Amino acid sequence: MQSADSDSLAAEGAIAQLTSLLTQLDDSSGQQPSSLAQLRSAENQLVQVRLGVASGLFRSLRWKHEPTARHCLRVTMSCSIWSARMGLSDADRDELELAALLHDIGKIGVPDAILTKPGPLTPQEAAVMDGHWLMGREILQSTCASQGVLDIVAGAASWYDGSRAHLEYDCETPPVGARMLSIVDAFDAMMTDHVYRRALSRERAFNELYRCAGTQFDPELVKLFTQFQEGDQLKLSETVAQRWLAALEPDLVNANWRLQEAPSSTGLLVPESLFQQKMLANMYDAVLFVDSSLRVVQWNRGAERLTGISGPSIYQRRWLPSLLELRDEHAEIIRDEDCPIAYAIRTGVQWLRRLSIRGRGGRQVAVDAHAVPVVAADGITYGLALLLHDVSPEISLEERCENLHELATKDPLTQVANRAEFDRAHEMFVAAHLESNLPCSLIISDIDRFKLVNDTYGHQAGDEVIQSFARLLKASCRPGDLAARYGGEEFVLLCADCDNGAAVRRAEELRKGFSVIPQSALGGRPVTASFGVTEIQPGDTPETMLRRADRALLNAKESGRNRVVQLGIGTDPADSRPEPKPARRKRPAGHILIERDLISEAPLSVCIEKLRGFVADHHAEVDEVDGNHIRLKIGDEGGSALRRMADRPLRLVIDVVFEEREREAAAGNGGARPGAARTLIRLAISPQRNRDRRQEQAIEWARQLLISFQAYLMATECEIQPSSGIWRRARWLLSSWFGRS
Repeated sequence: MQSADSDSLAAEGAIAQLTSLLTQLDDSSGQQPSSLAQLRSAENQLVQVRLGVASGLFRSLRWKHEPTARHCLRVTMSCSIWSARMGLSDADRDELELAALLHDIGKIGVPDAILTKPGPLTPQEAAVMDGHWLMGREILQSTCASQGVLDIVAGAASWYDGSRAHLEYDCETPPVGARMLSIVDAFDAMMTDHVYRRALSRERAFNELYRCAGTQFDPELVKLFTQFQEGDQLKLSETVAQRWLAALEPDLVNANWRLQEAPSSTGLLVPESLFQQKMLANMYDAVLFVDSSLRVVQWNRGAERLTGISGPSIYQRRWLPSLLELRDEHAEIIRDEDCPIAYAIRTGVQWLRRLSIRGRGGRQVAVDAHAVPVVAADGITYGLALLLHDVSPEISLEERCENLHELATKDPLTQVANRAEFDRAHEMFVAAHLESNLPCSLIISDIDRFKLVNDTYGHQAGDEVIQSFARLLKASCRPGDLAARYGGEEFVLLCADCDNGAAVRRAEELRKGFSVIPQSALGGRPVTASFGVTEIQPGDTPETMLRRADRALLNAKESGRNRVVQLGIGTDPADSRPEPKPARRKRPAGHILIERDLISEAPLSVCIEKLRGFVADHHAEVDEVDGNHIRLKIGDEGGSALRRMADRPLRLVIDVVFEEREREAAAGNGGARPGAARTLIRLAISPQRNRDRRQEQAIEWARQLLISFQAYLMATECEIQPSSGIWRRARWLLSSWFGRS
């Protein structure tokens, strides 16, 4: 009996360990050096589980380019969980997992200058990179006995409509595993930071999948994938862990071929290392390390703040002066072949110069650059440390926001800002970031089941838990951030110059960190917290941003607690949407302020769900649902008849008409294939009362609502061709979602 109990406990421990690995791989790019050794050891175990004798191939890929190897691991996790959700057979799931782990193995043959280039590829370089699929298939053909794995790897590079194919198939389309892998591969790439492009928000990435559905991707699988992403990922990860453990008992697959780990540290840091890491992470100046082959191996937060380039996106990329448009003392651009960093590494001579770089937003920033070659006692040069100190006379956005800390009204229990100070700071924060066209994010969090803590252990214990969480928030603050207690056990964190992807990673770090803190007041038991995350987006106000984050928090708590949920599309510097103009109709024409024809790549059901978010965050009222038409009212209600005309509350009416249309069927090698659906929208905004049209703020408010509406529904302007009839599906969806008949 005792043996059975011990086996059960061991199995539970193994499941917990593997489940933890599955979840932490999602944000491994943000790991600190202290945890990289442990993560790499766990990765090696995971690769050995799935690849056995072929695990050496993956090790080779990791030595070639570690970011690519991590991408393959994340893609494998998603494919495995998704295939479990779809109910694929064990044999099909095995083939998909093996193919996902090795689908980029061909990048071993891509020249380093292309693989590590810190910017977009030229057409010629892109052609070389694209050839890695064929190189990968050739490598696998010499080692892999499974034709299914080979077909998935080759088929993942093919397009659904047959316009791009790397392999001829007997059937009409690539295998389902290949079609799944292509979607997951593209989604992970879009959700990852790159030097030349920030990671997209989840909603923007979904919209891109919708846009390419029917051509590059299987439209039905795109729909299933987006639905799968809304599910409980933690429970699905545990299911995958249990399946893998069943396959591993008792000695792992191919035990005689187990990887021989190189001696490594235990992962425990001596205090000196902790001091160095903390100092490096929190320095305001930019610090970067470049190895002897000019690859970037360290890029601290100061460098992110100064340049606008995230650390994960630049890691192992090649350093070039053109990366930051480096200019000399005479404001002349320094050519890549005259790189002073490369010169310092070759000669071992350090230097201090006044240079300038392209900072965030494209502005030129004057810096004092200090280059220090790293030379060992035996004379070998291992790389270079570069310190960049901003000497521009302008006060940065972060410095202005950081002053909020000095003026903040503190919450007496936690010593973070209180709600009143947050409300004041949030308005200034949003205005500053909108003015500078820089991203900023809001994290709202709530301690799980806090009432139970108070009821069981008393309010004194509850206060200690709150203080523990507040200390964790303060420790995670970066220059320019603001942490506040919003009320009770609810906290908010304003994150300066932080997009959706970075904010989600920070929230995950907070969630995991808090869940392992033993609470002495609770007898050493830990407590968890839930998090909602959003980034400022076009048309936002402080109120809509806060409500959207609060909706994300509510979703996190309703889906099981102890998790992070992100909502909103965020900002995109490449988005050049033109400023909306007033309606071009002549007066009175129904007194319409703005009228637009819009199109969204998302299907109708997704658009209506996004419309619900717009309604909730703007406190709009659903006034009427009739067929495919919905009428909303936004603004203050009523007002005394004795008040002056200009002082009366302003109330606008938004009329929206939906229509879902399918694209033309895609014609592949096997004939016509179903096209994907998109949604056409006709929008009109008018004042509820005719006299409101005379108020100047009516048009400005209508313009902001249009911008916000387009952001929520990911819609762009278009010309809608008339269509006969009213779509019953639109009527049914609108009625069901908004509870009207």
